[in-house]
Amino acid sequence: MKKAFVIGVAGGSASGKSTFAQNLQETLCGLQTLTFNMDTYFKPPEERQIVKAPITGKPYRDDNHPSSFDLPKLRHDLDEALRDGHTQVIIIEGLLTLWDEEIYNKLDLRLFIDCQADERIVRRLRRNMKRGLTFDEIADVYLDFVRYRHDEYVAPTKWRADLIINGSNSFDNAIKIISSYVKGAV
Repeated sequence: MKKAFVIGVAGGSASGKSTFAQNLQETLCGLQTLTFNMDTYFKPPEERQIVKAPITGKPYRDDNHPSSFDLPKLRHDLDEALRDGHTQVIIIEGLLTLWDEEIYNKLDLRLFIDCQADERIVRRLRRNMKRGLTFDEIADVYLDFVRYRHDEYVAPTKWRADLIINGSNSFDNAIKIISSYVKGAV
């Protein structure tokens, strides 16, 4: 029984991580592939800390801190998938995929989706306004808080990646290259 090939996909909020992971999984359609989305491992809102923004002092629920995620559960689920013997490729995508040391050490390929902050905020605005949030709500939390957590926890992990992928461009070529590499490794 061959160990599953594990791919980590990290990047800032609205950089294209989920889209990339989904496209990669679709390209690997002939393989038994499982994707873990870190967003599904958020702790319940009442268990996430409320912190003050560095400049304004305004309180926010911290959705970008490692303690906001149930990382032990994600690690457990990853270990279970690695033990099952049926999964050939595992993709883990999320803000902190390359931050968590235990997850990082289980990755065979580490990817970082890099996208300029202005493009990420526009994507975030579009996405979250569709979810019913106002422009001001989204802009305030991003400018007051999210960008600081990005600089603290997400951006430094870029240098832990094996490959940095342009999140402002089409993923087509990157998907072709990476899927070919993965198919050869499995």
